[in-house]
Amino acid sequence: MNLKALPDAPKATPPQNVFLEPEQGTGGFPMIRVCLAGATGAVGRALVPAIQESKDMSLVGAVSRSQKGRNLGDALGVPRLPLAIAGSVEDALRNRTDVMVDFTSPKAVKSNTLTAISKRVHVVIGTSGLTEDDHDEIDKAAKRMKVGVLAGGNFAVSAVLLQHFAITAAKAMPSWEIVEYASERKPDAPSGTARELAHSLSKVKPSKVMIPIAKTMGMKESRGASVLGTQVHSVRLPGFASRVEVIFGDAGQRLVIAHEGSDDQRLYVEGVLMGVRKVPSWIGLKRGLWDIMGLEP
Repeated sequence: MNLKALPDAPKATPPQNVFLEPEQGTGGFPMIRVCLAGATGAVGRALVPAIQESKDMSLVGAVSRSQKGRNLGDALGVPRLPLAIAGSVEDALRNRTDVMVDFTSPKAVKSNTLTAISKRVHVVIGTSGLTEDDHDEIDKAAKRMKVGVLAGGNFAVSAVLLQHFAITAAKAMPSWEIVEYASERKPDAPSGTARELAHSLSKVKPSKVMIPIAKTMGMKESRGASVLGTQVHSVRLPGFASRVEVIFGDAGQRLVIAHEGSDDQRLYVEGVLMGVRKVPSWIGLKRGLWDIMGLEP
């Protein structure tokens, strides 16, 4: 008797991996998983919808000590955003993350950054208040863990252009000073923008001072703070949002280059998203956005 061959038994379906890979962004590349520290702050409120609308990013973590445990969508009034707010970066980074963005406070930013680096997460720093020693420590930690960190100082495109033009001017002008203005509520001085500007100018040369600050007659403090060879003056008054100017002087002539920002925090969004996309491409700390904007430092 001829027996028909029995069909092969169906293959068992392998168990699904518990960890889900991120959605695919435009071009088939994985979405960049972003954790936002300071998600309910002024800049955070502008960044959340921008990240949501981005075709290559996914918001996987949010940090706010004051809103810990709340739903981020409810806290910001953003629909369809069921993400629980963590009270610390440590807790938020339990979700797999590629890049952490920090817009918190001068007291918290260094600790947050080092925590993220220790977990091999790239960092975009938007908070001001870091010192030169802080930057050195962060750079060493990032190189040790082989991650990238971007400290922009100011992510507004016009502020980056200010630094670019100021460096060009410093090559031709002998002397300059920085005056920066902010609201009465800004706790740190000089601002991150002014610090980054002084850092950039120091790569060109120190500003020429005719009378050494130490030989000032009267109150030496009135000549401002010396930051890497540049005198910096910080004004904190109601009525100001953000303004930084570099005043260059030479015999019989003066040049003023200024950046002015409003209270509209959307002015930082484009630069931050640019940083998120680029920061995984290097190891260690980079300061300033000109590299990723295609500008010569």
